[in-house]
Amino acid sequence: MKLINRYIDKHGAGHVTLRPEDDEDMWHLYNLIQVGDSVRAPAIRRVQNVSSTGSTESHRVRLNLTIQVGRVDFSSSAAPAGSAGESSPTEQSGSSAPPPTSAGLHIAGRVTSENPHVKLGAFHTLDIEANRDVRIEKMDGWDSVAVGRVEEAIIPGRGAEVGAVVCGEGTAAFCLLSQHMTLVANRISVPIPRKSAASGASQHEKGMTKFYATLYESFIRHIPYASVGLRAIVIASPGWVRDGVLTYLLEEAGRRGDKNLQRALKEKVVKIHVSSPHVHSLVEVLKSPEISAQLKETKFAREGIVLDKFFKMLGTDEMRAWYGPDHVCLAADRGAIGTLLISDDLFRSSNPTTRKRYVEVVEAVQQKGGEVVIFSSMHESGQQLNQLTGIAAILTFPLDIEVVEAEEREAKEEAEKAAEEEE
Repeated sequence: MKLINRYIDKHGAGHVTLRPEDDEDMWHLYNLIQVGDSVRAPAIRRVQNVSSTGSTESHRVRLNLTIQVGRVDFSSSAAPAGSAGESSPTEQSGSSAPPPTSAGLHIAGRVTSENPHVKLGAFHTLDIEANRDVRIEKMDGWDSVAVGRVEEAIIPGRGAEVGAVVCGEGTAAFCLLSQHMTLVANRISVPIPRKSAASGASQHEKGMTKFYATLYESFIRHIPYASVGLRAIVIASPGWVRDGVLTYLLEEAGRRGDKNLQRALKEKVVKIHVSSPHVHSLVEVLKSPEISAQLKETKFAREGIVLDKFFKMLGTDEMRAWYGPDHVCLAADRGAIGTLLISDDLFRSSNPTTRKRYVEVVEAVQQKGGEVVIFSSMHESGQQLNQLTGIAAILTFPLDIEVVEAEEREAKEEAEKAAEEEE
C-alpha cells in the first residue's frame, strides 16, 4: 500500500489517500472503511445522451466519484476444489510469479459531490481497483486503531511470507500466508484406489503417481518459491504423505532441470505433522517449534502463539483467562490485562458506539503497559478467536469473575442510592 496523502488534525478529523497494490491492501481498506465514511475513488459509469432528433446514445465514462458509504463488501480470491484434470501444466518461466490481485472490494452508497455525469444523491457502487487512489474521510474521525491500521498497511515489502501445502492421500490445498491473510490459492483432489488383494498395489501406486504429478504442476503455478520474501515452504500432512510429496518434488525438479525450485526445496521446505489434511490445520503448523522459530517476528505466527497460550491458560488457570466483551472490559477497568486478544471483526461494527468501546479497551490496555494483539479474521487463528466472541484476555493476576461481578453490582446499587438521596 502506498500513502499518497494524509492530513489528520489533533482531534482526529481529516482524510487519508491510499493506493492499494495487492489483495492484502484490499483487506486493509475493508477494515478501514466504515458505514458513514466519505470515500472518493475512480469509477466507470454508463452515461446516456439524447440527441436533438430523439435518438439515445450510451457510452461508458471513467470519472472520480465521492460517495457516503452505505455498505462495504469484500470477497477474497479462493480457488474452488478441483480435480486432476483441472490443473494444467504451466511453463517454468512463470513459476515464481506471485498470484495476481483478485480480491474484490465493493463500496456502495449515495454520491455526495456534484458531477456532470451523475446526479447528487444517486446510488453508485465503487469497485476498488489495484493501483488506483482511494481517498477516505472518517465520519467520526480517525481513532488510534484506524491510524495504526494505516501505519501498518504502508510498511513496504509485505507479501506472502509462507507458502503451505496441506495434503492428505489424494487431496491438497495450496495456501499463501501474509501478515493479515490466509489465501487458499488452489485445491486439488485426485481419486486414489485402495489397496486390495484383487488389484494388488499397482492401481494404488498409479493413483498416487497421478496425484504427485498434479500436485507438482499446481505447486509451481501457485507457490512463489523463488520470491525473496518467502521465508518458508511448509508441507504438512497426517501420516507419511508429506515425505512422498517432497521426494517427488525434488526428483521431478531434478528431471526438468529446474535449479531454482531445487534450491528453494532444499533451503525453505519444512515438513510438519498435522492431525487433519484440511486448511484449519494451519493453526497446528504455526504452533510447531520448527515454524515458530523461523517466523517469530511475523504477525500471524504471533497470533497463533498467543492464542495457544490463552487456551492453555484457560485449561490450567481459568481465573487468568477471560473472554467475552463484558468480562474483558471489567478486567481492563481493573488494569489486570497482560495480553489482549481482539479480532479485527469487532472494529468493523456499523455501530460507532460499539467500535468506540473496543478502541477504548485497546487504548486502556496499552496505556497500562499491556500487549494488544489484533487478530485478522482472514487467518485460522482469527476465526477461532471469533468463535470465542472475538475478544479475550490473559490476565497478569487472577480474578474471580463472580466476585468482580458482585462488586460491580454493589457499586451500581450504591451509585443509584446516592443519586436518589441527592434528589
